[in-house]
Amino acid sequence: MFLASWIWGTAIILCCAFYVLLGRRKRQQGEPPLENGFLPYLGCALQFGANPLEFLKEKQKKHGHIFTCHVAGKYIHFLTDPFSYHALMRQGKHLDWKKFHFATSAKAFGHGSIDPAEGNTTENFHQTFIRTLQGNALDALIEAMMENLQYVMLQSRTPKLQSNTWVTEGLYTFCGQVMFESGFLTLFGKEFNSNSDKNLSSKQETERARILNALENFQEFDRIFPALVAGLPIHFFKSAHSAREKLGEALLHKNLLKRDNLSELVTLRMFLNDTLSTFDDMEKAKTHVAVLWASQANTIPATFWTLFYLLKSPEAMRAATKEVQSILESAEENISLDGKHISLNRKQLDNMPILDSIIKEAMRLSSASMTFRVAKEDFTLHLENDFYNIRKDDIVALYPQLLHFDPEIYADPLTFKYDRFLNENGEEKTDFYRNGRKLKYYYMPFGTGIAKCPGRLFAVHEIKQFLTLMLSYFEIELVDNNVKCPSLDQSRAGLGILQPSNDIDFRYRLKCL
Repeated sequence: MFLASWIWGTAIILCCAFYVLLGRRKRQQGEPPLENGFLPYLGCALQFGANPLEFLKEKQKKHGHIFTCHVAGKYIHFLTDPFSYHALMRQGKHLDWKKFHFATSAKAFGHGSIDPAEGNTTENFHQTFIRTLQGNALDALIEAMMENLQYVMLQSRTPKLQSNTWVTEGLYTFCGQVMFESGFLTLFGKEFNSNSDKNLSSKQETERARILNALENFQEFDRIFPALVAGLPIHFFKSAHSAREKLGEALLHKNLLKRDNLSELVTLRMFLNDTLSTFDDMEKAKTHVAVLWASQANTIPATFWTLFYLLKSPEAMRAATKEVQSILESAEENISLDGKHISLNRKQLDNMPILDSIIKEAMRLSSASMTFRVAKEDFTLHLENDFYNIRKDDIVALYPQLLHFDPEIYADPLTFKYDRFLNENGEEKTDFYRNGRKLKYYYMPFGTGIAKCPGRLFAVHEIKQFLTLMLSYFEIELVDNNVKCPSLDQSRAGLGILQPSNDIDFRYRLKCL
């Protein structure tokens, strides 16, 4: 036993020594400062994963505005000067924004490559999303989401709601259930027709049970999503793998065709899957799982943080409530529980600068997205005052949380200020400065450039709708007004809005209308 242990120990030491001597990248002339880390393959991954923001601040202080880190087999060049961000955007000839996203989607969701160069499909996914999530298509999504949110809040959850009776629940749990069920119905339609179905109540209960089961599978799969992005095979996680397969089965085309009121996004994606791809039925379904994940994984925590900060700030709550009441009055919308739903269109929702500012501030404090570009070839990256050589297949990245927590841009950056994004006239504030210079890039939870999240407009509108309805129909409060803000779950850094490390109890009841 001792001899075997000694042999294995010696082998590991020799492998590490070999890596240190021969396997570590050496910085070449003209390249950014390099941090290889000490561990073979992992490099700086453990330090980065523990607290990305503090890690990058430390390296920024050590190396300046650009440096290279070896992370899980990849060499990532981090740009930290917001005045150099535009340099990344204008390097389309040398940098590919699709390669990383295509590879990540295939690894995580289990479908074949969606890169047209691979031959499985000729669909331009980005154009599909732009076409069906923006412009006139957005109006239809907003209308459907408004209806579905009220159905979920006031009908689907009816057993919990009794007049004058407080219901206590975890805030994250509540936001997750309401947004997932409403969003699922909005994108993937309903199995029942509320205008003609007999036994409607029974069918609605069955439908809700299936959607909540899908939510459980979504959460099980989403829990290990960071590991999948890092490259670990899903077969290491049996329950998550099973959950992903169940989500795929639910979104098979034969099952979707049984549903009414499918969104234009899903209808078009089904058509393009059938006509432009060689995917089998399950692979087609898994591209829909990707759409489901993209529509929920960041929206749910963003909704939680927005409502949490609103509940923690009486001043913000008063301002938001007043704005909502004003918009409803101008739209001549009456709040009642007699079955007549509130209806606000896109223009009316866009005229809510206070809610906009509250959502932006909540997302500024909770977002940890990362913008990636992969070098197509060796090239020279020209920044504002200098230039650096970048090798083929290296990644150039932005980590906007550095920007969002910069005290030179945002005074007292760790404090929630509901009016931070309002100017002195109560309108949207767009003038932010660093070192006396106006910034073009100051708020980036959705990425930037051509790869900016195409669903960002819908995401903000559905959170705004959620808040409008919560403030209109319910009395809401934290169980403990002195509860501390939960910490951010750093395991999801780079993926978007971070989840809270723990849930927070709140309570709600229907208003006496």
